[in-house]
Amino acid sequence: MKKNQEDKYQKRKLLSNYFSVILINLAVVFLTGFFALVLFNSNKLANYFKENLALTIYFKDNSKPIEIEQIKKTIQLKKTTKEIKFISKEEAAKIYANEIGEDFMEFLGYNPLLSSLDVYFKADYVKPEIIEEMSNSLKKYTFIDEVQYDQPLLNLLEENINKIKFWMSISGLILIIIAFILINSSIRLSIYSKRFSIKTMQMVGATKWFIKKPIIFQYLKLSFISSCLGILLLIFFMQKIDSNFKELNLINDLPYVSVILATVFFLGLIMTFFCSFYGIKKFLNLTTDEIY
Repeated sequence: MKKNQEDKYQKRKLLSNYFSVILINLAVVFLTGFFALVLFNSNKLANYFKENLALTIYFKDNSKPIEIEQIKKTIQLKKTTKEIKFISKEEAAKIYANEIGEDFMEFLGYNPLLSSLDVYFKADYVKPEIIEEMSNSLKKYTFIDEVQYDQPLLNLLEENINKIKFWMSISGLILIIIAFILINSSIRLSIYSKRFSIKTMQMVGATKWFIKKPIIFQYLKLSFISSCLGILLLIFFMQKIDSNFKELNLINDLPYVSVILATVFFLGLIMTFFCSFYGIKKFLNLTTDEIY
């Protein structure tokens, strides 16, 4: 009777350990995947802001159409250019009149606005030195009145993006280390409850690999289940966010998202393998006295 109660207690304890391994691994996969997707999309968001920063060229009233076309073609062919938008002085007047709600040309008697060209850069080339170099080269043309861009915003954007990426990368590394420690601790506790069985098998002549193999496969199986659940939970969570905030499109880029999810999935399996392998190795190397 007492032996049956002891067996039931050990089984409950083992199931509890297995459950904790699954739960911790699921949390690790979910949090690591979520963090990776946020980091990936933060880069997309940063690129969005970069590519909406414009360099505006204002042309003098006496500029010839051929001169403006020449500048447009030259800039369009540059590898740094994403797109250009030309706004004639007539279009500029309509836009400004709509903004202020009245026709300012009626009391001025003329249109003081200039034709302009907005230049948008590819994200990789939105750097202060590149935009400053283009600005200086354009100012040399006599038919260009002025070249403007938001330099303080550009510097602030460049500084903050680099800081955010740096700290997010550091946080990601810390998260992986914490994940490894948590998985390692839960597996070691689970193996600890089997220490007497492991030592008994070793004493009757079982090889180390014969003892290790079923235990490692057991934890890999648990890791596989928890990783699948973690990925499904992550996809469900991201879809919910996307449905409420459509502009984010967190899982819209399928190839990249698939790579991130696959990486997180296999990361969980690899960490589980090493934790279980070295966890068993420790108990196999203990003497009978040390077991107690």
